[in-house]
This record gives sequence, structure tokens and C-alpha cells, in this order.
Amino acid sequence: MTTTSFRSPLTERGLRVGVSIFVRRSGGQSMWENGIFQNCIFLVMLLLRSPIVSETYLVVGGSDATPADAKDFLAGAPVAIIDMNEAASKLDVMIEMSAQLAKEWTVAFRERGGKIVSMRVGNDYVIDIERMIFDKPQGLLISGAPYHEVWTLAEYERSCKPYYESTFRAPVRLMPHLWSPLVLDREMARLRPGQRFEYQPSKRRWRAGIFEPNICMVKTSFIPMLVCEIAHRENANILEQVSVYNTFHLKEHAGFNNFASHLDIVRHGIATFEGRFPFVEAVINHVDVIVSHHWENAQNYVYYEALYGGYPLVHNSHLLGNCGYRYHEFDCEEGGRAMNRAFAGHDQNLASYRTTANAFLRTLDPEYEENVRTYSEALAALYVH
Repeated sequence: MTTTSFRSPLTERGLRVGVSIFVRRSGGQSMWENGIFQNCIFLVMLLLRSPIVSETYLVVGGSDATPADAKDFLAGAPVAIIDMNEAASKLDVMIEMSAQLAKEWTVAFRERGGKIVSMRVGNDYVIDIERMIFDKPQGLLISGAPYHEVWTLAEYERSCKPYYESTFRAPVRLMPHLWSPLVLDREMARLRPGQRFEYQPSKRRWRAGIFEPNICMVKTSFIPMLVCEIAHRENANILEQVSVYNTFHLKEHAGFNNFASHLDIVRHGIATFEGRFPFVEAVINHVDVIVSHHWENAQNYVYYEALYGGYPLVHNSHLLGNCGYRYHEFDCEEGGRAMNRAFAGHDQNLASYRTTANAFLRTLDPEYEENVRTYSEALAALYVH
């Protein structure tokens, strides 16, 4: 990488980069609430490795919270935590991620020479149209803030990239998705000191876990429930239990109730409908196989966490290489067959399954050389004349 064509501060002292993270003043936050909090941690981990970054910070934003309010939520964060006022005077680059930046702040930051990137790691096209069509609260995605670039992920190339280009009026760059077992391992150490997060073979029947959040159309439980249904119809000796998490609020919904009540996994007393629990806690206590489905949302931490533990993952993602047991698109019949195939061979092929999964997960590591290079080049490009 050459820096000869770049302006100060890149050529003089390296970049001071901040990543915005939303902190509630009331506290009570968890890294397991959504993937974006973990994504903030993984991004600053990468920035610490970048040869063109001299200082990295997490920036508390999006509310009236202060760095002091983040002390429990961000305990063990690898970088210092600052507020928006300090960020305005200290940083060269602000990456908007978890907390959206106010338009007035971004205008002032740009006027003094700062560079601003919006990192979009959710399917904002679908989220925005749902907010508008179903009269949900405004999310303020389109604020008129003057970004230099928008960064997003390969999973959104089709649904969101053109949307961002049009609405933000800024160039859009596809960036690598980042993941590390750091957060998972810390949670495991808290829950089960000395125990590894890993699949336990030789079960007579499997307990299936479905973890889709059911708050947006892109990740819902309906197809995974049907996958389990098809597998159960074909072989009633496979499933001991199907735990459908994040559905407790749907149990009394007439449409959901009608859908579920016609399934054999419900009529035979196999399925249960649960609230929201941290993934690690639920899996180590109640789950042997993870069944998932996405719609234009093919890169998910649940996938990576399942693969990291060697758990059989039945999925429809085209961005997981040869990992897990894949079915295509919305084909729940194929998904049921994939689950049966997994049950028949996972234990015997566990070593090779782990090898394939670990090779893939290495490419997501924030310290993986290719990822550091890609993000460093994107930062450097902000300063090209």
C-alpha cells in the first residue's frame, strides 16, 4: 500500500478513527441484543491492526448517555471510549455504525476536514419500507448527513447497495464481514468456566433451536419451523424437541397460532415457543442443531457461532462456502432433507466439518491480513485527491 498521494493527516501521523456505538443512559445493555454491537467491537479490533491508523476509539452516541454509562456494557472493550464532543475535536475519521450521527454534527465535522463513513450492517431497505408501510416509528436513516462513503456487506449487494447510492448520494463500497469468537468465549467463561462451547455427539435424538429474531421480514422462524416439520414427517425419530426462540410474543397472534397449530411438530408436542435468550446460554443448555433462514441477509453471527462450536447448521446462505447443511432460498422441503442428512452423518464427519468451518471462520477474523488490508485501503481512499 502506498501513501504518497494522500494528504495529511495520513502521511504525517496516521489516522485517528472512531466508531459510533449506541449506549442507553439507563444501562442494562448486552452484547447479545443484536449483531451490530459485536460488529463495533470487531471493527475497532481490526483498526488497531491497521498500519495507517494511529488511534482508535468507540464513540458513545445516539442518546444523552456518556462514556461512564457504558462502563458495564463495554467492559473489556479493546479501545478507549469517548463522547461526541471529544470525537469532534480529536478524530480524523468517524465511522457511523451503531449510533446514527446527527446531521449538524457531521456537517461541522466535515467543515473542519474530518471524513465520515456510514457502515451499514442491516438490511435497511427492508427495514425502511416496513417502517413506512406498517406505520412503525421513523428510523431516521435518511437524515441528509453528508457522508464521504457508505460501507456495507456482500449480503446487501442486491437489495441495499443501489438504495444507499441513491438515498445517501455517496459511493458505496462492499466490505468484509468481521467476526471473532471473543464475545462468545467471554460469555462461555462466565456461564461455564473451563468448558468449551462445542457440539456433543452421540445423541439419540436432536434438540433443534431456531433463533431468528422475528422483528423484520429478513429473518423469521416460519421456514425453519417448516424445515423441522418436513424432517419430522420423514423420520419421527430425529427430533426430540424444537425450541423456537423469539416467538413468545407471537403465541397469541391468530395468524401465527393458526400456522403453528397445523404442524405435526406442534400437534405431537415437540415444539415450544420461547422468549429471547443469549445464543450461548440457550445452545449449551437446550440445543443440538441450529436451523435458520434468511431473506437477503446471508451473513449472520448465529451462523458463525454455530460453526465455531461444531454444531450442525441447517441454512440457506450462499455466503458460507461449504459450511453447514445448505438448502436453497425458501425450499423447506430441501431443508428437511438437509436436516435428515445432517442427522445421519454429522457425528461421523464431525472432524472434517470442524476443519471446513474453522478454515472459513479464519477469513472473518478482524486480524486476518486480507481484512486489515481491505479496510486500510478503504480508509486511505478517503484521502486520495
